[in-house]
Amino acid sequence: MTKIIDFFKVTPQYLIPKHLLSEMMHRFMHIEVKWIKNSTIKLLTRLYGINLSEAASDDLDDYPHFNAFFTRALKEDVRPLDDNPNAWCSPVDGLISQSQSIEGNKLIQAKCHMYTTEALVGGDIEYAKKFQNGDSAVIYLSPKDYHRIHMPTDAKLLSMTYVPGDLFAVNPATVRNVEGLFARNERLVLRFENQHGPFCLIMVGAIFVGSMETVFAGKITPEYEPTIRHWDYSDQDLHFAKGEEIGRFNMGSTVVLLTPQQQMPSLGKIQANTPIQMGQHLADYPDNNKSAETD
Repeated sequence: MTKIIDFFKVTPQYLIPKHLLSEMMHRFMHIEVKWIKNSTIKLLTRLYGINLSEAASDDLDDYPHFNAFFTRALKEDVRPLDDNPNAWCSPVDGLISQSQSIEGNKLIQAKCHMYTTEALVGGDIEYAKKFQNGDSAVIYLSPKDYHRIHMPTDAKLLSMTYVPGDLFAVNPATVRNVEGLFARNERLVLRFENQHGPFCLIMVGAIFVGSMETVFAGKITPEYEPTIRHWDYSDQDLHFAKGEEIGRFNMGSTVVLLTPQQQMPSLGKIQANTPIQMGQHLADYPDNNKSAETD
């Protein structure tokens, strides 16, 4: 039965104009006509079970358009930050759909589906080698989740690469059936470094993700570019503290984390389908006594 349901969820995605529909969604989410905007917010709040009580403002009139509501700030006390300096916190609200050790350069997406770190980071073979036999985690954000992205730990930003691609959905059915999904969809590859070494945070786009943006470069999509774009920040002093905001999604999407071999083995040992919130404990560096289980 699952295969039949998956077929009807996934097959139409090969046929529809995903970039065009996503751009139309982006425009719709910026409509400022009050009754349209407020009606949409109320409808989707009920449909997805969005917890409006956590928002910094629960007054719909404070949001000029639906996009502003979807990327809303939260009250200061609703996402307490794990304060262990030797541990990572979750960069987002979501579901840890996958956690694994990287087998050479290969990651398992789902049964019978694998992809490589080279493909995931946009074809940069030398950079991908840093994560040979390392560890990774995939966090899926559903439409009900808080959609700002924060730092898992203190680090310096080295560069960012926009990798053009498809816009398949990133829900479980699509993950099970579209080969190389995370290395196939449009994405932003953010390269960081701290005293423990390099790590990578990848923002993966999806259909109806109206835009991806970062605090240091602004809105990246749309427009949807046909070629890879690269921003080099290595000569700038762009340091971000643990828990500091670095970007935003609209609608649902996915964050992928990569670490080198033995830097953070516990990142690849988290139980699949573990729900987590931004700021909660995610994983530890090896010399930490705490377990790798999430709060």
